[in-house]
Amino acid sequence: MMTIAMDGPAGAGKSTAAKLAAKALGIHYVDTGAMYRAIAYGILTAAPADDAVEACVRDLDVRVDYIEDEQHVYVNGEDVMGVIRTPEVSAAASRYAALPVVREKLLGVQRTIAEQFDVVMDGRDIGTVVLPHAETKIFITADPAERARRRALELEQRTGEKQDVDAIEKEIRERDYRDSHREIAPLKQADDAVLLDTTHMSIEEVVAEVCRLARANHA
Repeated sequence: MMTIAMDGPAGAGKSTAAKLAAKALGIHYVDTGAMYRAIAYGILTAAPADDAVEACVRDLDVRVDYIEDEQHVYVNGEDVMGVIRTPEVSAAASRYAALPVVREKLLGVQRTIAEQFDVVMDGRDIGTVVLPHAETKIFITADPAERARRRALELEQRTGEKQDVDAIEKEIRERDYRDSHREIAPLKQADDAVLLDTTHMSIEEVVAEVCRLARANHA
């Protein structure tokens, strides 16, 4: 199987590059963020007591399928892709993602997908934890100032409002520190991953390099 694991800090552009690389290579893009949102949606829907959250997560039936090359995540039989992008679910996903039981739940799902399909999977622990034996591992990064600039541009295009780039950079640096020092699956480059610094690269150049590495390793 062609398996590409892409790790890296927030705002480095790994998700965008992964989606475009998957399309160029004709394989599936695995949206791990959607899976965490789906778990959060399942918890919010069940509304368990605080001491029953772990049991709730273990009882959730989480399944992923691809329909016309689009990823669909099902929770207890419900296709939740249309309901997991709300601010409430996003906040819950960030909160619950730190729970070991959530990561344990999704680990099996993510590995099963990689066994069934040729995939590009991105996240902050894909090459180190989820797919340690991936055929191609790439750690995508960029200077925090450049990541902040890109994020500000994205928000300005979406909202039409001018963004505070310095504040965004401060938030990115704080998040980098938290992700690198968390107890469970901290952000780090796998020993056998290729480091790809995209600070001075266009998205087209990044995608081309990802595809080149994947094809070379799969030859």
